[in-house]
Amino acid sequence: MTGMDEHTDHLPEIYRSFRRRFPDVVHRHDAVAEAVDAAGPLDEQTLRLVKLGIALGAQSDGAVRSNVRKALEAGVSREAIEQVVLLGLTTRGFPATIAAWKWTSEVFDNEQPDA
Repeated sequence: MTGMDEHTDHLPEIYRSFRRRFPDVVHRHDAVAEAVDAAGPLDEQTLRLVKLGIALGAQSDGAVRSNVRKALEAGVSREAIEQVVLLGLTTRGFPATIAAWKWTSEVFDNEQPDA
């Protein structure tokens, strides 16, 4: 998670510019994120699904997209990701679930292998 690499093209320019402007702050924030992820017994796939649920609850477009990408990278199935979004229906409500469904679908569409 620390540092940027060639896999950041999908990130908003404002986020990339923040990282460039405040590299020490970002480095420290990334270290805290890594420590939090490692602080308990949850495996990587479960962490990614929980974080997706939190992002959906917060109705954070960027966080939903980021956590869908990270879940896919961790080997989480599309069906499991879709179930997490669907679970939002009875907790967060229909509009939030539809918004998260849109953001998730857009990530899925962008993750299609090149033909």
